[in-house]
Amino acid sequence: MAQFFTTTLLAFLLYLSLTTATGTVGIWGAGELLTGLVVSMFVAILMRPVAMRGLHHALNPRRWGLLLIYAVGPFFWAITKANLDVVYRVITGRIKPGIVRISPGLTNDISTALLANSITLTPGTLTVDVDQDTNDLFVHWINVDEEVIKREPRDSRRVCGGFPEWARRIAG
Repeated sequence: MAQFFTTTLLAFLLYLSLTTATGTVGIWGAGELLTGLVVSMFVAILMRPVAMRGLHHALNPRRWGLLLIYAVGPFFWAITKANLDVVYRVITGRIKPGIVRISPGLTNDISTALLANSITLTPGTLTVDVDQDTNDLFVHWINVDEEVIKREPRDSRRVCGGFPEWARRIAG
């Protein structure tokens, strides 16, 4: 029962942070508060299996701190470099698109999803598919050089840099 109330409270706080308006109760209206409470309870009922398996794992402050460091530091830097690279390639016309298979060696679905989303959010790359058996990613890349094609799929450094190590630290 404590997990239900915890999930309801977290969902309600998220709802309140996303909906602010002028109202009679602080910055929210009474209708907004009631709607938020009902929606939060509904979310808690739907998320019960997830909460039972590992809400404490997902709410670990260390993981959230690492995610924040990753987003502000290495991920932001990679996006900045990728934007400049895409601009250069568009202006010069030096584009050799293709799909590359990378094998980052991640073992759980959360870290694989984090890596796939990081790759997709980086300009010039797009995660197209994930092999469910091996967790290999198929990435459409704006500039596939022959060197990458000849290498083993295990070498993902040229395509996604240090993203797999961060995904392993955050979600591993």
